[in-house]
Amino acid sequence: MAVLADITKGGRKAEAHRPWPRFTVDTEAWRRAVNALLEARATLLGLWGDKEQVHLALLEEPSADIAVVTLECPDGKFPSIGVAYPPAIRLERAIRDLYGLKPAGAADTRAWLDLGFWGVSQPLGANKKSRKAQPAYAFLPVEGEDLHQIPVGPVHAGIIEPGHFRFTANGEAVVRLEQRLGYVHKGIDGLMTGADLDKGAKLAGRVSGDSTVAYAWAYAQALEAIASAAVPPRASWLRALALERERIANHLGDLGYLGNDGGFAFGLAQFSRLKEQVLRSNHAAFGHRFMMDHVVPGGVARDLAPEHAAVMVDEAQRLAAEVKVLREIYDEHDGLQDRFRACGRVRPDLAVRLGLTGMAARASGQKHDLRCDFPHSPWDALGVRPIVHDDGDVAARVAVRFDELDESLRLVREIVERLPGGDVVAPVPDPQPYRLGLGCVEGWRGPVLVALELGPGGSIRRCHPHDPSWSNWPVIEHAVIGNIVPDFPLINKSFNLSYSGPDL
Repeated sequence: MAVLADITKGGRKAEAHRPWPRFTVDTEAWRRAVNALLEARATLLGLWGDKEQVHLALLEEPSADIAVVTLECPDGKFPSIGVAYPPAIRLERAIRDLYGLKPAGAADTRAWLDLGFWGVSQPLGANKKSRKAQPAYAFLPVEGEDLHQIPVGPVHAGIIEPGHFRFTANGEAVVRLEQRLGYVHKGIDGLMTGADLDKGAKLAGRVSGDSTVAYAWAYAQALEAIASAAVPPRASWLRALALERERIANHLGDLGYLGNDGGFAFGLAQFSRLKEQVLRSNHAAFGHRFMMDHVVPGGVARDLAPEHAAVMVDEAQRLAAEVKVLREIYDEHDGLQDRFRACGRVRPDLAVRLGLTGMAARASGQKHDLRCDFPHSPWDALGVRPIVHDDGDVAARVAVRFDELDESLRLVREIVERLPGGDVVAPVPDPQPYRLGLGCVEGWRGPVLVALELGPGGSIRRCHPHDPSWSNWPVIEHAVIGNIVPDFPLINKSFNLSYSGPDL
């Protein structure tokens, strides 16, 4: 923990923060944290605001230790991280929109979450203000001969989430892409504030519906750390089972859509069929196709019946066989491979500089996977095989999905066959107020973080859920450069980031 120790030296440790430490630091330590990010000695896990504070969660390289540093902002300002470390730019813009805290020296001071539709500005800040007239959003200027712009969205064909993409192209070649998101703002930060712990658990599971298990587990992990609650072993294994089934369903769906975007509709038909089988099995076993509200503080809401356990083992074996055949078809299909290879490439050095994380980062040579970095129960007994590819293109992100799918199907079989007996939920002791906890779970996209601070009477003072898409959305703007406009749907789907997760 040498890097984090250097950053936090002289800081004031919060004794009530669990399970990883938190330090209140000065601006000099804050700048040391920025330098650690720039030098790839640390990875940004989260950056969020409060009425008069900002908080930065860091993962140390290569030890994978975690710590949170907090900076007081009595004058409503904090030194910008994004001015030197671009992955923090949008997070700082969101902090300013919600809390009114200003990143001093920031290169980009435009609004991010606030699209001008709210009745107030900085609604969660210490000085909430009535709405003023909002000027039109200023996209970055474009200069040069033979350039034209193509606006796409936020309304798209099909039932998909809204996002605006402003392409600048020379002919069909993309020379710049600028994203504008924020159209699915739910007010999660505000809804969490003052909520009771049960409502908080439900809200956490609804931050991004395709990652409901990961978010619910991270929230439960944070609360259990605060309350020093012990989770029954069977519950831990059932949580892992649900998380891997969430990963399987999403990878199956993405592989189908990637085939379709590559002009291979057969792939969409086959993988959609397989995903539907998994979702139906989820509903039968857990009462919900996406397993929403299955993970609860203290354990899980529902045990796995023997008949459903048998179905899952058989299903995993059949899926593994079918996916193997489909992978051979994808690998041998010249048209698909022509579209996949060298498309949307993010080389390993660029992935490090831009803070790429999760599944997409592992396709660009980055090895972090919290199931391996922090192998708590049951990962310590299961020996998760890390999946890493180096090419960083669409083909590599497809390969990572296939490999992770195969590994998750193995894990499902092993979890079910080795599932310990006992209770599936235990009471969570009443936690003390004004305690802080952190939960971090490797969702199918990447690390999902929940920072939870309690208020009086079992209420939530502050809860921040952090989606890996915060880090990865800006990377797409780089990955698409030099590719043709018609390849954007393929590149975008190869990341398949959440619109809802970062839209707090």
